[in-house]
Amino acid sequence: MLYETTMSTPVGVLTLVASEVGLRAVLWQTEKPNRVRLDNRDGGEIDPNGVLDAAREQLSEYFAGTRTEFDLALDPQGTDFQQATWMVLRSIAFAETVSYGEQARRMGDSRKARAVGAANGRNPLSIVVPCHRVVGADGSLTGFAAGIDAKSWLLNHERSVAAAQRTAVRSN
Repeated sequence: MLYETTMSTPVGVLTLVASEVGLRAVLWQTEKPNRVRLDNRDGGEIDPNGVLDAAREQLSEYFAGTRTEFDLALDPQGTDFQQATWMVLRSIAFAETVSYGEQARRMGDSRKARAVGAANGRNPLSIVVPCHRVVGADGSLTGFAAGIDAKSWLLNHERSVAAAQRTAVRSN
């Protein structure tokens, strides 16, 4: 059974979907229908193990600039290759960007940049599994479920938070 709730953020309304195992999806209100396959989505809002509450709290902290990493039980559904791709996404540091080719290289085969891009396009856990941190080989912003403006906002937000943290460390 899946449970869901919505939350407003500076970049739009997000729908959070959880299973009994963990967070299954973070979906954008503006994204294409069926980009992410969710079986047994019944829309229940009672989450017996608090996954949705934890996700909402951590995402709120992220948008407030007080969280740079997520510590949530996750339950994304995908092929073995997609799962491996999403695991590498989680290793990209806050405010860092890498190219699709670099992500493929980190997976062991730099020739699979297009396949990596396709798998990133199916990432069901936007923001939490940070596909917004992957850019074109020339640094250009490409492909994102919520659109390039949202991707740009997220990257600028992370850079601002990271810069503020560096400034705070230097002044201490």
